[in-house]
Formats: sequence, structure tokens, C-alpha cells
Amino acid sequence: MYRRLVKRLLDMMLSFIALVVLSPLMAVIAVCIRLTSAGPALFLQERTGLYGRPFRMIKFRSMVVGAEQMGAGYGMEKDDPRITPVGRWLRATSFDELPQLWNILIGDMSIVGPRPGLPYQAANYTQEQARRLDVRPGITGWAQIHGRNEIPWSRRIQLDLW
Repeated sequence: MYRRLVKRLLDMMLSFIALVVLSPLMAVIAVCIRLTSAGPALFLQERTGLYGRPFRMIKFRSMVVGAEQMGAGYGMEKDDPRITPVGRWLRATSFDELPQLWNILIGDMSIVGPRPGLPYQAANYTQEQARRLDVRPGITGWAQIHGRNEIPWSRRIQLDLW
């Protein structure tokens, strides 16, 4: 219990400081998105968090509006045409994740933890895989450090559980 409290306090302090320091960069990113593609700068998506509770994860929009209803849906293709030019840069630098600092500040996420899954993914977890819902999801975690999207989903879950 003590470790979780300390981790939560650190998450809150670090995310608040990062939001303040990075707010000029985030404003520039938002303007670039709005100037180069139609639609809002931010993208909200329901994800599964701690103990399976749903929350709305916030990101900078890196794809065209409505992308989840086109092409590969929630999946990704190599050189996916739904990704905007600014979105390619955002994804390459992981700057599309910066708004998730807000999710950390309000308690939906942590800095370190397994990436939050989509509700349909969590609904299909085995009992073993569902253990990843015992901790707050994070912006980064063991699976991101060891291959991110280059490793198969089953291996990512194994790394998260470790």
C-alpha cells in the first residue's frame, strides 16, 4: 500500500511539472495538427484501466478523423495512409502521448505500467492476461522498452505481466 501511495504521489508531481514545462510545445503541436488536417487536435478513446474500469485516454490526433472506421480499423498497416504527415512525426517521437500526462494527473494512468488496452481486448483476456489490470496503465512500460509495436501482442502481454 505504501509503495502504491508513493508511486501515485510521484506520478502526480512529475506529470504536473511536465505539463507546465511542456505546455508551450504542446500548444505548438496542437496548432500544427489543426493547420495541416481537418478535425480536432486531440483524440479521446475509451481504454481499460485499473481493475478493468473504463477511462477516456487523451492523445494528440495523428490520424485522419474517423480512422478507426476505415482501413485496418483499430489495427495498423505498414505506411498506413490514415496517418497524417504531422502524425507520422508525432508517432516517431512519441509526442502524440504527451496529453496522457493529464490522464496521469487525474489518476487514470501512471508513468510506468502496461499500455492501456481497448475494451474489446480486455474483454478477451485470459485470467492470466487480466492480471495486467491489477495496476494502473502507463505511458511506458516493460513491453515498450523491449520492442514496442515490433513484438507480437502475446509477447507484449508476457512482458507486461513480468
